[in-house]
Amino acid sequence: MPQAKKSKPIPSQAEGSPPKAGIYVFAGKNESLVNAQCHEFIGQLIEPSQRVTGLFVADANEASVTDILDELRTVPFLTRTRVVVVKNADDFVSKNRPLLEKYFDNPCPTGILILTVSSWPSQTRLAKKLQSIGKLIEVKEPNRWQLPSRLSKYANDAHNKRLDRDAAELLIDLTGDDLTRLYSEIDKLAVFAEAENAITVGHVESLIGHNRTFDAFEVIDAVTVGKKAEAVARLRNMFADDKNADYTIVGAFAFHFRRMYNAKAQLEKGLSPLAVGKNLRLWRGKEESFFAQVHKMSFNQMGAIMQKLVAIDYAIKTGQTKAQVAIEQFVLNMPFT
Repeated sequence: MPQAKKSKPIPSQAEGSPPKAGIYVFAGKNESLVNAQCHEFIGQLIEPSQRVTGLFVADANEASVTDILDELRTVPFLTRTRVVVVKNADDFVSKNRPLLEKYFDNPCPTGILILTVSSWPSQTRLAKKLQSIGKLIEVKEPNRWQLPSRLSKYANDAHNKRLDRDAAELLIDLTGDDLTRLYSEIDKLAVFAEAENAITVGHVESLIGHNRTFDAFEVIDAVTVGKKAEAVARLRNMFADDKNADYTIVGAFAFHFRRMYNAKAQLEKGLSPLAVGKNLRLWRGKEESFFAQVHKMSFNQMGAIMQKLVAIDYAIKTGQTKAQVAIEQFVLNMPFT
């Protein structure tokens, strides 16, 4: 069985005393990230055993402002406070601004109101009132360099497991930089490594990386020997077999070309193919094919390919191209010498 999640203490309050009442607004463009951070915050406010009577969660499209205010003013039963959450509340706030302004002037002392929105303009009366009676939590996409530490923290907090930087970096390489998807992969890895205290590079390679990177290797290998039709067929199978391929396939190819670049650099320094194979943990029985790929490309060509993959990744994420179309063109134009 997977390990139980750690319980989180309610911050900045004495034992047995009620949490400070107030209003909290979670604002951000990425709805999944906003909801994830809001969920984490709720876990700090109210214990799971108290949520039946102490927590009310509503979608803004289905709740009236009267219902929400009534819930906030309901006397807590078997809990220290009443937590009321309104999700996707942009339109809800706009339609009910006068009543909300009155509530912000005199919030219920035993209720906590949480709103999730895509934006929270600072010039409005509500925004100005919030500064004195609550808090705005702006949820932003983390920078690429912040992701490993965020993933390590999540693995520890959610599953009581260590995730070192190498494993986190590999996970990002193979999965992409979408934080919610990365969290989902960590959830799977935690179950996969249930008997161990840490999620390792080996776990990432076994559960997530092996199929994706091996398939990318096979595609590149077919191109190397002039079998482009076979390469495209293998590539299409990758999309057919993996529903997440649109998000992960660029990472699989980028991972393989970085490995090729590192191999070429180590060979240039005088290391033997055997030593390089051990350093890079190459697949047994595939070393000869791998080094054949390495020898057929220059450093400049590998660098240009990795830059091309960055451009493809950006184009996919911004809707300028479809993943399958872009990667097929990339494979057909791969510059082996």
